[in-house]
Amino acid sequence: MLNNDVMRSLRYILNVNDAKIAEITRLTGCEIPDAEAQAYLKKEDEDGYKPCGDRIMAHFLDGLVIYKRGKDESRPTPPIELPINNNIVLKKLRVAFELKEDDMHEILKSVDFPVSKPELNALFRKAGHSNYRACGDQLLRNFLKGLAQRGS
Repeated sequence: MLNNDVMRSLRYILNVNDAKIAEITRLTGCEIPDAEAQAYLKKEDEDGYKPCGDRIMAHFLDGLVIYKRGKDESRPTPPIELPINNNIVLKKLRVAFELKEDDMHEILKSVDFPVSKPELNALFRKAGHSNYRACGDQLLRNFLKGLAQRGS
């Protein structure tokens, strides 16, 4: 899924404005002007659209974890994970929204996209693990849709 699409979906789920998206990104120390965040949140065919790179998306996702859960002062800030893929997005959303395995199953089931426990677990394995499974765009899109229906 495009980083811009994920960011737009999360802005809707969180019910925040463009400036708040920039503020969430800045929580990790990544300086991003509000106008740049607005460009990332525009649709591809709109004037001023700018593709969101993996570095900005990684900072935004880490900022989202801090925004939703607070900063853990007892631990150093972990380095950002690059490149961003759907599996990392799903993992960060699980952490940010404090979702357990049952919550994730419930969210996917609510949008008629059920996955088995082994399938879901495979999405959170490290790449290269024998049971690793890449998260497809359809699964992530449906997860975001279910998360939006559930509310943050």
